[in-house]
Amino acid sequence: MSEIEKIKSVLENAEALVVGAGAGLSTSAGFTYSGERFEKYFSDFQAQYGFSDMYTGGFYLYKTLEEHWAYWSRYIMINRYMDAIIPVYEELFELVKDKNYFVITTNVDHCFQKAGFDKSRLFYTQGDYGLFQCSEPCHKKTYNNEEQICAMYEAQKDMKIPTELLPKCPVCGKPMSMNLRADDTFVEDEGWHKAALRYEDFLNENKDKNIVYLELGVGGNTPGIIKYPFWNMTYSNPKAKYICINKGEAVVPKEIENQSICVNNDIYEVIKCL
Repeated sequence: MSEIEKIKSVLENAEALVVGAGAGLSTSAGFTYSGERFEKYFSDFQAQYGFSDMYTGGFYLYKTLEEHWAYWSRYIMINRYMDAIIPVYEELFELVKDKNYFVITTNVDHCFQKAGFDKSRLFYTQGDYGLFQCSEPCHKKTYNNEEQICAMYEAQKDMKIPTELLPKCPVCGKPMSMNLRADDTFVEDEGWHKAALRYEDFLNENKDKNIVYLELGVGGNTPGIIKYPFWNMTYSNPKAKYICINKGEAVVPKEIENQSICVNNDIYEVIKCL
């Protein structure tokens, strides 16, 4: 039996499914952060500042907030408000939509909801490109940023935005920042905590059942959020199955080898076959 047939059988017999998604899933959808796509949208920043990928540009210390938000508004526009090129999230939704599923992800690009996934079955642990927070932060609240980001994106010129478009905290007046977990200023708002509780409840309700932990594109940056817990929960339940689909990084510890299926291939190609 092929790996694809084994996965089909495991998913068909599952009483519960936990999807754990990392950056590799969005890479498979076409959201690449270097190479041709970076040069298409950021050739001016590359020439001016010398970095050659979007992540590096996000950490660059710009001299002014007008430059900072010119970069970030463009970054958010193409990675949050533009649609992915390859429909891997849509294909994944078709695969799981009728199952008893929950999704935990370190991705912050909103692709799950855009593809139709139920918001109440999603836990974005690391934030959302679509949210602002106070940079201090002076309070634990986040704010939708689509209107402001679009305005910055449209109005920017010479890698700067107009000063009047700089986002400011409505409470203390200090600069806003992105709601992304980069340091200890990250705001875990009410919605974040509710999602965390729903995820915990789902795990507790299904942990002893015939449950499948489906890991997609999770690398080694933050293995303590998805990968290691999936391994531990599989090990703790003899009826559990662990499936890892990750091009170049599909590995599993020997303790759960007999409960696992690893596929070293592009996620979209595998999901299409399923």
